Amino acid sequence: MRVEANELSAAEASRLIHSGELKSVELVTACLDHIESVEDKVGAWRQLDRDYALEQARTADEFRQSGAGIGPLHGIPVGIKDIIDTRGWPTECGSPILAGRQPKADAHLVTLLREAGAVILGKTVTTEFAVYSPGKTANPHDLERTPGGSSSGSAAAVAAYMVPLALGSQTNGSMIRPASYCGVYGFKPTKASISRNGVLLLSRFLDTVGAYARSIEDIALICECLFCYDERDPDMALRPRPHLSAVAMSLPPVTPRFAFVKSPVWDQADSDVQQGFAELKQHLGADCDEVDLPEVFNGCIEWHRVIMHADLAKNLGRHYKNAKERLSDRLREMIEDGQRCFATEYNQAIDAVDVLNAGMDQIFDRYDAIITPAASGEAPVGLDTTGDPVFCTLWTLIGLPAISLPLLEGASGLPIGVQMVGPRYDDARLLRNARYLAQRVTNDQ
Repeated sequence: MRVEANELSAAEASRLIHSGELKSVELVTACLDHIESVEDKVGAWRQLDRDYALEQARTADEFRQSGAGIGPLHGIPVGIKDIIDTRGWPTECGSPILAGRQPKADAHLVTLLREAGAVILGKTVTTEFAVYSPGKTANPHDLERTPGGSSSGSAAAVAAYMVPLALGSQTNGSMIRPASYCGVYGFKPTKASISRNGVLLLSRFLDTVGAYARSIEDIALICECLFCYDERDPDMALRPRPHLSAVAMSLPPVTPRFAFVKSPVWDQADSDVQQGFAELKQHLGADCDEVDLPEVFNGCIEWHRVIMHADLAKNLGRHYKNAKERLSDRLREMIEDGQRCFATEYNQAIDAVDVLNAGMDQIFDRYDAIITPAASGEAPVGLDTTGDPVFCTLWTLIGLPAISLPLLEGASGLPIGVQMVGPRYDDARLLRNARYLAQRVTNDQ
């Protein structure tokens, strides 16, 4: 059966472009034509410039034909969440307050994408200031349901075969939850593995940039280009760049052992999620143990709230001061809650993270990865909600790498993600274990 160019994975398209069997113009045109046919229903894009996208693609083809060396993403279109600065294009962060804002420079990660040869296809829809108030995007699997948030446009664009790769971010559950709802792979790396310079600042302690794709190979392909030290992000560690693609596509040297962690919010999981994970654990047999977290982890939701709300009050304070009436009610309430936080509360929440990570280190001494729900259930009905991020909160708080795998199906036949979590800075092994689990489940079905 013939596969349309827009349905190719990024890795497949890259191999065809490198061999000369596919031109970037053909790939980008196929993506743009498909967007034109479905965008009115899905609404994944905030900014799209067909002429500029095709100009980039033609330049990429001419560069390849010149015989010069080309990058791993050469000619591959990528969607960029509209909180990430792009030179010459508006970056409005889903808020009327920033309407018409046009950055003078690319975010560091956009520069890296251009260096790798990527075509910046457009800016994808985000919620208001990447928090909760939804944009226009609908779930491609059911247009009456939410795609999640805040990286709604990026997840939906990949799920709807508009683009093979897209970038998002997570401060609570904004990468993992949309991936679960939209049935794609969504990867939140170890905190500050990808530079946040030129990305909307909500919480320096929590913000993490991630990627969406339709395969783990594609996740590794794009993230390997982005794991690059940038001294302008004060939390980045100067570490060797991991070989994400090579490790992710290799076989584990031994059969991985998984810890099934219900987390402190298991009672909020829908019955089909609970049943799905019971079946997954049974399927994995002796390779998966249920592991209970110590009681100290029960405080994670409150600690995350304190940090996130206090940081919102600080970093969005100027908008609250100057244009309070143009903020949504919920965002105003979160900022006001953050304004009431005491310094002692904030510092206690920060200090708790070291305790929680020490507990995680003990689990990873015995297990290769954790499996846990990515969301409480299928995407909720209604475009006035983005769903509940509660199953992502703990892992964002402690900065561990996580990926949502589209392996389960809910009662309505819609996707449910399996979230896999790994040790800090061991992102490559997490991707390898995720690929192993996905293949094991798929092959045994």
